[in-house]
Amino acid sequence: MIGQAAVEAGIVSPIMVIVVALTAICSFLIPAYNGAIAIRLLRFPLMILVGVLGLLGLILGVLIIVAHLVSLKSFGINYFSPFAPYHGKDWKDTVIRAPLPLLDTRPSVLQPLKNKRLLKDKRKKGW
Repeated sequence: MIGQAAVEAGIVSPIMVIVVALTAICSFLIPAYNGAIAIRLLRFPLMILVGVLGLLGLILGVLIIVAHLVSLKSFGINYFSPFAPYHGKDWKDTVIRAPLPLLDTRPSVLQPLKNKRLLKDKRKKGW
């Protein structure tokens, strides 16, 4: 009823009412309380940006969030590593795990003392 009244008064568009309703329903999908709070804190500013600027506001908001995530560091390593500072040879075990024989080097982001992992003949078979 409130959404219908807001649309009839010309305050918001019908699409905005649908988007707000969908985001409210989707907020119940996150089981972790901390994750739900983080999403809620991001949701409201994004809805304001989208309401004011439309699709450009959504793109701008997502770019701001991605720029913030790229600037984060965890234990001295970039949060989006090896994506943000691109290290192509470290992608072997990122999205899809490569076969074990190809995983013979350690990630260069960690700056290991020894770049090679255990030799293949010294790896333990099974447990």
